Amino acid sequence: MNKQRLRALIHKEFLQILRDPSAIAIAFIMPVLLLFLFGYGVSLDAHHIPVAVVVEQNTQASNEFVAGLQESEYFAPISFDNIHDAQQAVINHRVNAILWLRDNFSTNLLSGEVAPVAVLINGTDANNAHLISGYLQGVWQNWLIHYAERQAHAISIPVTSETRIWFNPATRSKDYLVPGLIAVIMTLIGALLTALVVAREWERGTMEALMASPVTISEILLGKLIPYFIMGMGGMILSVAMAVWVFHVPLVGSLFLLLIFSALFLLVALGMGLLISSVAKNQFVAGQIAIIVTFLPAFILSGFVFDIHSMPSIIQGITHLVAARYYVAILQTLFLAGNIWSILLINGLALLLMAFIFLGLTWRRSHKRLD
Repeated sequence: MNKQRLRALIHKEFLQILRDPSAIAIAFIMPVLLLFLFGYGVSLDAHHIPVAVVVEQNTQASNEFVAGLQESEYFAPISFDNIHDAQQAVINHRVNAILWLRDNFSTNLLSGEVAPVAVLINGTDANNAHLISGYLQGVWQNWLIHYAERQAHAISIPVTSETRIWFNPATRSKDYLVPGLIAVIMTLIGALLTALVVAREWERGTMEALMASPVTISEILLGKLIPYFIMGMGGMILSVAMAVWVFHVPLVGSLFLLLIFSALFLLVALGMGLLISSVAKNQFVAGQIAIIVTFLPAFILSGFVFDIHSMPSIIQGITHLVAARYYVAILQTLFLAGNIWSILLINGLALLLMAFIFLGLTWRRSHKRLD
């Protein structure tokens, strides 16, 4: 390998990057857009849920219960005169649930009998329905405790639980989603940058000129890999800065380890892009393959949004072939839990192995010939 030729190829690649704004857009503008889109647009939290409240008889007990619902940050109660109107509001998607206090609620409560509260929830979105049910149970338990204190008698509860949430005590979905989104962004940056740029050179005929020059295939691959590795790391640093300073995601672990493991994952992504470009020498085809082979698995099968342990066993096995799965685990551990070596090392070794596989396959498939 000739160092002077390699420096010339790297210099040529940087000049091509400066003259082609699409590469800069993929590396720096696309991460910003995706982070804003997913960071603010995708949320697993539920706040200010519209709930229909039907109170058939206004009493002190029923008014206090409704007041507790109004004070909750999770609900935005809307009063209705009768259950029929409330049901129609659910059908028209004006509210997501109905809280129905019948006329015998206060009477049964004061007499010590069972005072049922009817709750009807729109189950179209199963996840949202579970959240609403849990939040309403919490409001009901809090009101029941305060009611017992005012009546100067204790509620007999055989089991009490003390809940402590580790790593994400505020239970903000952004703290969980944004680190995983960085893995998806890095996958897109690495695969698209190399796949599209190399395919563009085949289309424009500049690759033939390189083939006719004295450069070796290793010099050509390194000349492509090094500039886009630097750009990809720049996009990663920008994404981490936005996660910490814009979305206020805590970075508990080591920044140095984050850079090391990110560089390792970027080599995997760049290797996938180079491998795609060696198969598809058309920009459109290379872009489609890159999205199908890298972006969609990273989005669906990496644990970024969907819990891997909830998937069928066959799908869980397939996720081991997705590099983003290991990087998501590393990111979420470093951001939220810290330097937990048992997780970092096993996932880092998996990324190292995949980097060797993809870069090795690319080198084996690349030859200085046009066929």
